[in-house]
Amino acid sequence: MSKYILPVSVFGTVFGSAVLLKNHVTGGPCPSKAKIPGKTVVITGANTGIGKETAKELAKRGGRIIMGCRDMEKCEAAAKEIRGQTLNPHVYARHIDLASINSIRQFAERVNQEETHVDVLINNAGVMRCPAGKTEDGFDIQFGVNHLGHFLLTNLLLEKLKDSAPSRVVNLTSLAHIVGEIDFNDLNWDNKKFDTKRAYCQSKLANVLFTRELAQRLEGTGVTVNCLHPGVVATELGRHTGLHQSQFSSSVLSPFFTLLVKGPELGAQPSVYLAVAEELEGVTGCYYDVMIEKEPAPKALDQEVSRRLWEASARLMGLEQAASAAVPASNRAQEKPSTDPDTKIIAKHSLSALEQTGMNPGV
Repeated sequence: MSKYILPVSVFGTVFGSAVLLKNHVTGGPCPSKAKIPGKTVVITGANTGIGKETAKELAKRGGRIIMGCRDMEKCEAAAKEIRGQTLNPHVYARHIDLASINSIRQFAERVNQEETHVDVLINNAGVMRCPAGKTEDGFDIQFGVNHLGHFLLTNLLLEKLKDSAPSRVVNLTSLAHIVGEIDFNDLNWDNKKFDTKRAYCQSKLANVLFTRELAQRLEGTGVTVNCLHPGVVATELGRHTGLHQSQFSSSVLSPFFTLLVKGPELGAQPSVYLAVAEELEGVTGCYYDVMIEKEPAPKALDQEVSRRLWEASARLMGLEQAASAAVPASNRAQEKPSTDPDTKIIAKHSLSALEQTGMNPGV
C-alpha cells in the first residue's frame, strides 16, 4: 500500500496546485455576499454564456431579472431554467436586437413602462471577430452591437436609472481595448479594407471610453458606471476566432487553455461583483481586470477622444438633444459645439441611416 502513497500524494499536490493557480489566474468567485431583494437588474445577452450565469447568480441573490436577448426561444428556455434552479419567479425574457435601433427603442420603452425602477443595467451582449457585416441600420456589426447598441440603450434608460439612484451601469469590455484605435474618419469600415480583429478592438476601446465619459456626465446623479474585462472565458462569443480548429492547438495547447480559460460561471463573477458589492457604492468611471481595479490603456484615458466618440455616437443614434441634456450643469459650460470635419461626416452617415429606418434624426 505504501508504494501508492507517493504517487497519490504527488498527483494530489499537482491537482491542488493547478486548482489554486486557476483560481488565481481566473479571479475565483465573487467575494461579495450581498443580496439584492427588490432590486431590478437588466442584462443584455442573457440567454447564454456569461450573461446567463450572471442572471442566474443575481436571481439567487433575490433580484428581479430582465433578460434581454435576440433569440427569444433560447431566452425563454434560459429564463425558465433559472427560475427552476433559483426558485426565484421574477426572471423574465424580453426581446432586444442590439443590431436594430427600432428593437432597442421598443425594449427600452417596455422597460420604462413596466418597471417601477431599474437598479442595475449590465451591458453584457457582444459579438467577437465575426465576418464583415452591417447592422439593420448600416453600422459595422461589431461597432454597432458592442458599442452603439448599448450606448443607445443606456441613454434610453438613463432617467429610470437616475430615478432609482443609487444605481449602477456595468459595461463589459475586453483587454483587447489596449490595441484598439478609434477611426473617426471611418468608424463603420465603409471605406477601408475590413479587418475583423481591428474592428473588434475598436469596439472594445469604445466601451471603455463610453464608460468614462458617461461616468463624468452622470456625476452627482447617484448613478455609477464601471466597466470590466471578465478574463478569458470559454463561451460561444469566441466561435469566430478559429481557436482549436487545428490539430496542434486542440491536442498540444488544449491543456494550457484548460488551465487558463474559465467557464461561464467563473466568467460571470466580475459582473456580479460590480453589480452588488457594497464596497463599490459610489465608485465610478473605473476599469476592472476581472475583479481588480486597474488603469486602462492610455488611449482610453483621452478625454477629448471620449467626448468626440460620445458626440459621434449620439449623432449616429439620433440622440443629440439627449446627449446635451446628459451633461451636468457644472460641465456644460466647458462643452463646445464640435466643428470637427470628421464628426460632420459621421452626422451625414447618421442622417442617412435614420432616414432608412423612417426615424426622426432629431429624436
